[in-house]
Amino acid sequence: MDAAEQEFSRHGLSGARLSAIADLAQVTTASLHYYFENKENLYKAVLQRPIDEVQSTLGELNFDGLSPDEALKQIIRIAITNEAKNPQRQMLWFQEASQNQGIYFKECNVLCLHEYLLKILEQGMAEGCFRPLKPFLALTYILSVCLFYFTVHENWKHLVPNVDRLSSEMIEEHIEEATSFILAGIRHS
Repeated sequence: MDAAEQEFSRHGLSGARLSAIADLAQVTTASLHYYFENKENLYKAVLQRPIDEVQSTLGELNFDGLSPDEALKQIIRIAITNEAKNPQRQMLWFQEASQNQGIYFKECNVLCLHEYLLKILEQGMAEGCFRPLKPFLALTYILSVCLFYFTVHENWKHLVPNVDRLSSEMIEEHIEEATSFILAGIRHS
């Protein structure tokens, strides 16, 4: 799956080659066909994997006992930490959007992940912690603040080559700054 994710992140579904995936994974293309039947099924499994991983992490947490602020801070930390472990995934989603216009993305049950954040936003508005928001737009903006960092890190490393934007220190700084920025934008003033 790691090899397939790497290949699909670089080339998307249309440009990826099963032979390249097999070479990276040190398996035969026949074994890929055995387990996935075809490139499209492997691609779907690669797209679903990050959703399942984050869903598992979120499912282990109890947000009900947290204030909306604290719950949102946890979501931001999870989103950024997960992407820091897998920075190539932003290119995977980009390839899916540009090549397939989200045809396979819609099959990934990504809305199950968004439900956590939407519930936190709605609870925060109901309790008066957060200003009135359009929850799905707010979700989009929050994810953008958290994840765009990883979309552009390959470009930014050329602007300031002596800064490792994926180091644990820089990721922690990103979490702190993203959290402050997001909360400043949604809190009731």
